[in-house]
Amino acid sequence: MKRYYRFAIFLILLLTVGLLAVIKLTDTDNGFVANDDVILLNEIAHKAASGDVPSDNTAQAREYVILDINGNALFDNRSDRSEVPTVETAIQRRYPYNYIIKNNQITGSVILTDGEKRFDRLRTTIILIYVGCSLVLITAMLAFGAYIRKTVILPFDKMKDFASYVAAGDLEKPLEMDKDNMFGAFSESFDIMREELKASKERELALQKKERELVASLSHDLKTPVTGIKLTSELMAAVFSQNEGQELTVTPDMTVKMNNIYKRAEEINVLVSDLFSSTLEDLGEFKVSCTDENSSVISEIISKYDDRGLVRLTEIPQVIIHIDRIWLSQVIGNIISNSYKYAGTPIDVHSHIEDKFLEVSVSDSGQGVPDDEIELITNKFYRGKNHGDKEGSGLGLYIAKMLMDKMGGELTVTSNNGLCVRLLIPLS
Repeated sequence: MKRYYRFAIFLILLLTVGLLAVIKLTDTDNGFVANDDVILLNEIAHKAASGDVPSDNTAQAREYVILDINGNALFDNRSDRSEVPTVETAIQRRYPYNYIIKNNQITGSVILTDGEKRFDRLRTTIILIYVGCSLVLITAMLAFGAYIRKTVILPFDKMKDFASYVAAGDLEKPLEMDKDNMFGAFSESFDIMREELKASKERELALQKKERELVASLSHDLKTPVTGIKLTSELMAAVFSQNEGQELTVTPDMTVKMNNIYKRAEEINVLVSDLFSSTLEDLGEFKVSCTDENSSVISEIISKYDDRGLVRLTEIPQVIIHIDRIWLSQVIGNIISNSYKYAGTPIDVHSHIEDKFLEVSVSDSGQGVPDDEIELITNKFYRGKNHGDKEGSGLGLYIAKMLMDKMGGELTVTSNNGLCVRLLIPLS
């Protein structure tokens, strides 16, 4: 806008210089003689040379004086005759004049005394037209400047202030938009951006709250197995102290308690592993080191986590797979742990070769998951609506899917008469 004002000032100065030039060009010592004045002077001089001089001073269309060679007036129809003009005064006052020539000799002169008035009127008319056009141009320019300011500058100033509010974190104040704003769609996009940022901020705050709740939930989940381990350990310590120095007989109850210690410890291991893996993923520090392994390692991993004996494993094709054994162990452990927790039914594991992958399907006969939740249960912190009072963090399947992706494989979930988790493990 500053450049526009500078241009306006420059244009005004240019018009002023032009006006001065018009005045100067129409105000020269050479005078100004119109074509009709020249014709009239030639006609009068020709008649005067022929002796045709008006005999009386009757009114004529033009005021003029006919002088002889001595400067005496032969004819004068001027309204003001207080002074008889001469050729010298005509030159000084820019009166149109012409000489009377007879037989190649100057015998007198003709002077139009109203020529100056006509010249002044013409010059005044030219100046007025120039000034009028200049005023129209300046007015149009100022009006255009006001229009640009209203439709362009002010909306951009509003967007500038709006951007400062957004940068300061104030997402509540909307961007004001005029009805005739030519940048309406552009401004509306900025306001949509504000609403999206506001919604994103609200989602972020909700997620932070959910994560804090998750930490509290995990703390509670960790306390439960730890408490069980402590009680069992205290019981075993009491039994051993009572039988100190005696031969200790291991009862079935003691075996159950000892197995319970292992199960509780494994629960802690799964929870901590999931939390640790999730944290590494958030920090961008998660690393996978894949090596070639025999497919029989899958049977070993399943046996490790099937402490209830619910898995029914079919023969696995003997192939070489490219995996990170530790992370694949966590994937299978999370799947079996979820099935134990939510289904509690026998678990069928089938496998076959699918292109460049070993496909392993792990399915149970529980209540499954509704169709509208299938795509959600592998999301971080998401827990299905049918989880009942079962404790959990919503990380199990998320971590399993993330680990399979890191290893170049894939994890998908379907639900038909139970839940089926399908793993695509890359071949070597």
